[in-house]
Amino acid sequence: MRCLREKLQQANLHLGRHYPEPKLVYQQRGTAAGTAWMESYEIRLNPVLLMENQQTFIDEVVPHELAHLLVWKHFGRVAPHGKEWKWMMETVLGVAARRTHQFAVQSIRKNTFPYRCRCQLHQLTIRRHNRVVRGAAQYRCVHCGEQLKPEVTTDCN
Repeated sequence: MRCLREKLQQANLHLGRHYPEPKLVYQQRGTAAGTAWMESYEIRLNPVLLMENQQTFIDEVVPHELAHLLVWKHFGRVAPHGKEWKWMMETVLGVAARRTHQFAVQSIRKNTFPYRCRCQLHQLTIRRHNRVVRGAAQYRCVHCGEQLKPEVTTDCN
């Protein structure tokens, strides 16, 4: 909470505004470290990843999600990790603009399904896998942009 308040104060000074303190909720599930909810002006944090990666989580995830809310308030609807968000992270909040966390997720990842793109193997959660199977979603690699396809496994029994 202290980090959130300090970064918010820093942003308000830099931007010459008085944006309110967002609500902080510790109920993010899955492998996401956090999410910003614009309409309810709240940040949802993953309590398991927070406990396992305390200082790095506080230093990176809290400003990351705060930046989303500030960009929404300051610029309106823009690309989630676009130039406005990057500017807010680096220039205003003084934090490296990383799109994803690098935390180990073995303790929270239960059933995952291997998917492949041209550059690497991905592990999709059961929720995302089921959406692919139903035809409700397609996922792409953030590095190479290729659509993820289920990894073909062979059983040698």
